[in-house]
Amino acid sequence: MTIIPATALTPRRVFITVAEVSGDRHAAALARSLKALDHAITIEGLGGAEMADAGVKVHHETVRRAAMGFAAIKRAGEMHRLLRWTRDYYRQHKPDLHVCVDSSGVNLHFARLAHSLGVPVLYYIAPQLWASRPGRIRKVRRYVDRIACILPFEEAYYRERGVAADFVGHPLFDELPEHRGGVVTARAAALGRDFTASDGPVVGLIAGSRRGEVRAHFHHMLEVAAAIVREFPGSRFLVPTTAAGDELLRQTLAVSSHAGVLQDRLEIARDAFDAMMPRCDFALVKSGTSTLHTAAWGVPMIVVYRVSPWVWHLAARHVLRIPKVALVNILAGNIDLVPEILPWMGSNQPVIDWVLDFLRSPAKRMAQRQAVLDVLQPLDRPGASGNAAKIALQMM
Repeated sequence: MTIIPATALTPRRVFITVAEVSGDRHAAALARSLKALDHAITIEGLGGAEMADAGVKVHHETVRRAAMGFAAIKRAGEMHRLLRWTRDYYRQHKPDLHVCVDSSGVNLHFARLAHSLGVPVLYYIAPQLWASRPGRIRKVRRYVDRIACILPFEEAYYRERGVAADFVGHPLFDELPEHRGGVVTARAAALGRDFTASDGPVVGLIAGSRRGEVRAHFHHMLEVAAAIVREFPGSRFLVPTTAAGDELLRQTLAVSSHAGVLQDRLEIARDAFDAMMPRCDFALVKSGTSTLHTAAWGVPMIVVYRVSPWVWHLAARHVLRIPKVALVNILAGNIDLVPEILPWMGSNQPVIDWVLDFLRSPAKRMAQRQAVLDVLQPLDRPGASGNAAKIALQMM
C-alpha cells in the first residue's frame, strides 16, 4: 500500500474518539503508527491519558467514567454535550478523517456526526454486531466509510453486508512484550505441577477495566479466592487494575468480609497485566478482551460475567446472538476450549467448584493451555496499528 506524503503546507488532521480504557490504549498505538508514517500529521480527539502520552491533543477526557449496559445511560447527558462540542469544533476545525475506536454505543453517534459534516469515517476495532445488536449494521453501512477489523472472520461478515472492511490484525499483539514467547515456553513445567497446601497456586483475578465491571465482579471473586485458600492455604492472588477501576477495587477489598483472610495474599497493581500474568498458574477472568490477553500468556482460565437475574432475563439474553462469549472459544468455532459461566448469577458455589476442579487437575490445565495457544497462533503477530494507520492515510 503506497502512502502519499503530506506536504508541509497542508498537514493532515485526524480526530479520534474513544470511550473506555482499552480503546484509549489502542488509539494511542494507532496514533504512534500514524506519526511514524507521517511526521507532520496532527492528531486530536476525545480520550484518555494513553492517547495524550502518544502525542494526541485530548480535548475532553472520556475514559475514566466508562460504563456498559444500563449504567451507560447515566452518561447520556455527558455524551450529548460532547457531541454538541464536537459539532461546533468541526465547523471551525474540520479534520481530514474521523476515527472511531471500539464502543459502538457511543461511537456510532460520532460517526453519524462526522458523516453529516462530510468527514470520512474509519472504524477501528469493528463493532461486534455478529455477537449482539445486528440491527446496527444499517447505521454502520450509512455512516462508516471503512472498517479495520481485528478478528479474521469479521472482514467477510462486514463485506457480505455492504461495508468496506479489512482485517488488520489484533492490536493486543502489538502491545505485548517482545519477550513473551520465551516466558510462555519457560513457564510450561511450572503450570503443570500439582498444588499442595503449602505450595498453592498463584491465581489471577481479572475483574474488568471499567468501574461497573469491578463493582459487579470483584467482591464475588474475593469469595472464590477465600474458598481457594481453604483448600490451598499457600495460595496467592494477583490483581491487575486500570486507572478507571483501581480505587473502587481497593475500596471493595477493604470492606470485604474476606479481607482478613486475603489481605496478605493479594497483590494489587495498576497497569500491571503483562507483569502479573506470567506469574499466574490460573486465572478467573471477566469476559472480554482480557480472556484473549490471558490466553496469550498461556495461562489456563475460567471465564465469567456477573449479571443480575432481572437484567439477564429482561434484556441481556435477548441481545446476545452467539452461543459462546469468550474470544478464544469464538475463534475456535464456538466450542468450549475454556469454561464459561455466563450468566454468573446467584450463588458463587458453581464458580468455586469449577475453579477447584481445575486447580486439582494439572492435566486439564495443560490441555487447555495448549489448545488456546494453538487457536491463537494465526493471530499471534504484531502489525494491527500499523495496518490501520496505512488505511487511515489512504482515506485522506
